[in-house]
Amino acid sequence: MALISRKSFQFYSSSTPASRSILMTLSKRLSFFSGQQKPQNCSSVAIRMVCFKDNSQYVFCRKNHIQLRIQSLSVNETVNLCGDTASSPESNNGWMDEQPFFRKLNSLFTSKEIFDFLSSLEVMSDTMASGALQRISEVEADDNGLKNPEGVLENEVFRALCFQFEFESSKLSNTGLLNALQALIKLRIDPQSTLMASLLLEGEERLGKGQLTVKNLCALGESLIELEGPSCAMLEQIVSHMQDKDIGKWSPREMVMVYKMLQVTVREREQYQDFLNRLNSVTLSMVSQLSPKFTSIILNSLVVLHQTQAVPLVTALCKHSVKLIPYFTGDELINVLEAFLYFGHREKTLTEALETHVPKSIFTMHPRTVSKVMQYCCRKMILSKPLFDAVAEGFISDADRFTTDQIAECIVPFGTLNYLPPTASSLFRKLETVLHIHFTHFQPHTLLNLLHSFVLIQRYPVNFLPKIFSPYFLQKLQAQPPGLDRIVTSQLTRLFLTVTLECPFYEGPKLLPKYQAKAFFTPCSSLDVHLMKRVKAGLLYLLKKRIYFSSEVSTPYFYTVDIEIKLDEEGFVLPAAQREEVHRRIALCVDGQNRFCINSHNLLGEEAIKQRHLQLLGYEVVQIPFFEIENLQNCRKMAEYLHKKIFPHTYGLSC
Repeated sequence: MALISRKSFQFYSSSTPASRSILMTLSKRLSFFSGQQKPQNCSSVAIRMVCFKDNSQYVFCRKNHIQLRIQSLSVNETVNLCGDTASSPESNNGWMDEQPFFRKLNSLFTSKEIFDFLSSLEVMSDTMASGALQRISEVEADDNGLKNPEGVLENEVFRALCFQFEFESSKLSNTGLLNALQALIKLRIDPQSTLMASLLLEGEERLGKGQLTVKNLCALGESLIELEGPSCAMLEQIVSHMQDKDIGKWSPREMVMVYKMLQVTVREREQYQDFLNRLNSVTLSMVSQLSPKFTSIILNSLVVLHQTQAVPLVTALCKHSVKLIPYFTGDELINVLEAFLYFGHREKTLTEALETHVPKSIFTMHPRTVSKVMQYCCRKMILSKPLFDAVAEGFISDADRFTTDQIAECIVPFGTLNYLPPTASSLFRKLETVLHIHFTHFQPHTLLNLLHSFVLIQRYPVNFLPKIFSPYFLQKLQAQPPGLDRIVTSQLTRLFLTVTLECPFYEGPKLLPKYQAKAFFTPCSSLDVHLMKRVKAGLLYLLKKRIYFSSEVSTPYFYTVDIEIKLDEEGFVLPAAQREEVHRRIALCVDGQNRFCINSHNLLGEEAIKQRHLQLLGYEVVQIPFFEIENLQNCRKMAEYLHKKIFPHTYGLSC
C-alpha cells in the first residue's frame, strides 16, 4: 500500500512565462519522480483531467507540493501500521488509522466537508485516498452528473490526489488502484484523459501478470463495462482468468459481477456455456442470500444470455424475487418482470405482491415501471382489478408524465382483458384530451393499437377515425414495420365493423376494401380443439345427425362461428346446408380457457366484441364456457346441458 502525504496546492495558468518557468522547476523538484521517467507534458494532465468553465488551461505548480512516500511493497501487501514508531506513519501527527478514517469519512455528506477533512491530514494510505474519492463520488454524483462540478473538479485537494494517482499508479496497491478507477468513472472524468489511461494501463499490466484476485478482477471488469462496454477486449481476458478460479468461494457480489461481464462478452450462444453451467449451479445455492439489486441483475443476465435450460435457478430466483417486490427500484422491478415474461414463469404470489405494492406507490412510480407492470399483466392475461384501478387513477392524476408508447402500454391491457375501471369516464376523458393534444406524436401502429383497444370495451373514438381511415395514415401504417400484416388489417377491420354496427351516426370515411381483412386473425382466442370435440359429440347425441349443425363457419362479416345451427320459423332444426326458409341462426361460442383472463370467468376483449357483433348481425349467441362443462362426464350429460342452453323452452327432444 502506498502512503500519500497531503499539503497545500496551487494552480497557475500555463499560458504565462512565469508559470512555464515554475513548471520546469516543478519537474525537477517533485520527489516522487525520483527513479522514474519525468512526465513529458505536465500541462496536458490538468487540461485533460479537469473540466473548466472558462476553458482556460491549468498546470500543477508546487507550493509545499504533495509528496508520495512509497514503500517497496508487492501489489497485494499492505502497510503495517503498528511497526517501529521511528519509521511508522503513526509518528506523524497528521496520520490516522484506517478504521477511524473511514468512520469519519462516512459521516461526511458534502464534498466540502470531505476536502476539509483530508486537508487536516499529513499522510494517508492509497486505499484511504481512493476511499475518499469514492465517498466524494457517492455524495456528489447522481444519474444527472455532478451536483457541483466546479466545487469538486477545481478543488486543490481533489486535483492533487488525481495528480498523485496518475504518476504513481505503478506503486499503488490493487485496492487503491481499482477503487480510484471506479470513483473517477462515477465522477465523470474524461475516459481519454492521461489520468484514466495511466490507471487502465496499470490495471492491464497487472491482469497480464496474473496479480489480481477475484475481487480485483471484478472491480476492474465493472470499470471496463462502465467505460468501454461490450467492445472491450480486456473483459474477455478477465473472464478467461475467472474460469480458472474456485467459484465456490466467491461472494454474491463477485458472482453478480461475473454475470454482468459475461452478459457483454458472450457473442455466441454456446460461448462460455460450461462456465455458465458451473456459475448457475453455484448461484442456485446462494439465492436466499441475494439482495434485491443482485437478484434483478442475475435475472437480467440470464435473459440476455438465453439461459432457458437453467430452470432450477430461474425458478428459485423468481420465487425469491416475489418476497423482494417492495424493495426493488423501478428499473430492478422491470428486469424481474421481463425475466418472468421471457422464461414463461408465473407465480400467483407475484400478482398478490404487486397488488399490495403498486397501488401504494402508483403516484411516485416511474411511468416505465407502471407500463411494464401492465405489459406483464396483459401478456400473462392477468386481470388484476387492484392494479388496473390504481393505474387508471395514476394516469388520470398525471397523464403528462407518460410518453406516447407508455400511454399505449398502460391503456391497451384494459381493452385486451375487457375491463372498465370504476373511473372509466374520467379515464377516457383524459385520454381524449391527450389524443387531441398529442395525436401527431403517436407512431401509427401505437395509435392503432390504442384506438383498437377502446372499441373492445365499447368506447368509440369516432372523432379520430376519419384520420385513421385516411389514405395518408394508411400509407404511413404500411410503410412502417410490421406494415399491413394480418393483425394490423384485423384491427383496422374491427374498427370499421364497430362503427358500422355500433355507431350508426358515424358519417366519416370508411375503410377501403383493399385494407380489410378476409377474416379476423385472433391467435390468442383460437379454438380449443378438445373442448370443441366434446361439444360436437354432445350435439350429435342430441340432434341425432351430423347434418343439423356445422362447425367453424366463415361469415361475410369477418368472424368465424364455432358452431352454427339453423332453425325455421316454427323452431325446427334445419340441415346446415339449407339456405332457404332459415328464420333463426344460433351461434354457439365454444369458449376454452384461452378466451378468458387467467383464473377468471372474464372474457377477453376480442371474444367479447365478437359475441356482441354476432348478436348485432342477427345471430342468437349461446356461450358454452369451459367452466360449465368441464365436469360433465359423458355424452348424455353434455346433451342434457346443451338442450337447456340452446333450446330452453323446447320439450320432447329425445336424449
